[in-house]
Formats: sequence, C-alpha cells, structure tokens
Amino acid sequence: MKEVENDFIKFWIEDGILFSQFKKITNGNLENIKAIIDLRHEISDGKKQYWCYDFNGIKSYEKDARDYADQYGQDYLYVCAVVLNSHITKFILNTFMMLKNPVVPLKGFTKKEDAVNWLNELKRKNEQL
Repeated sequence: MKEVENDFIKFWIEDGILFSQFKKITNGNLENIKAIIDLRHEISDGKKQYWCYDFNGIKSYEKDARDYADQYGQDYLYVCAVVLNSHITKFILNTFMMLKNPVVPLKGFTKKEDAVNWLNELKRKNEQL
C-alpha cells in the first residue's frame, strides 16, 4: 500500500481507491489546501484516481482556498466521494454540486462505506468501457 503524509493529512491507495484522512483538526486555508493538493498529486503519480476524501477534521474552508481547489484541485481525478459528519452538510454539498455541474463529479456521504461502494461502482463501470 502506497502512502504519503504531512503533519495534518495522510493519503493512501488501497484496492484501487485513493483515501485521505486528517490527522488533526485543520483549517482549510489557502496554504493548507495547496499542501493537500500537492500531496494528492504526489501520490497520484500522474494517474487519475477515485478519491474517498474524509472531510472530517476540516475546521473551516476559506473562500480563497475553495477557489484554488476549484481551479487546481481536480487534476488526476475521475470522481471524488466526500465523507462528512452531517446529513445537512451532505444535503447542501450534493445540492450545490447538482447546480454547479463540476468537471470532476463529487458526491457527499455520511458513511465511509457508502462512499467506497459508490466509488467502486463507478470504477467498475469505467473499467467496462
């Protein structure tokens, strides 16, 4: 299993899915988002990934960080499943994503197992093409 990490987040690839988990409560500021994207690019090694992004651990997510992630954070991704700790946050994210129609599909979940199942389903469909 391939792993990379810094002082606040860890990435690993397991069974063809990229996972991440925050190691401590982290502010989603521009500096940290750049570090997250750089680390994800490093582990991706130029190959597209199915990412299970455990968002639990993000204390806040600043607008300039969101804008940066929108512009530079979608490289090397097929899709992204975001694990959240709130059904309300999940609903808001999924509604926003339907309206936004992002380049990389992104869907929120409250259970990691459901996120992984969705990613595996999309992975199987993509491999059949």
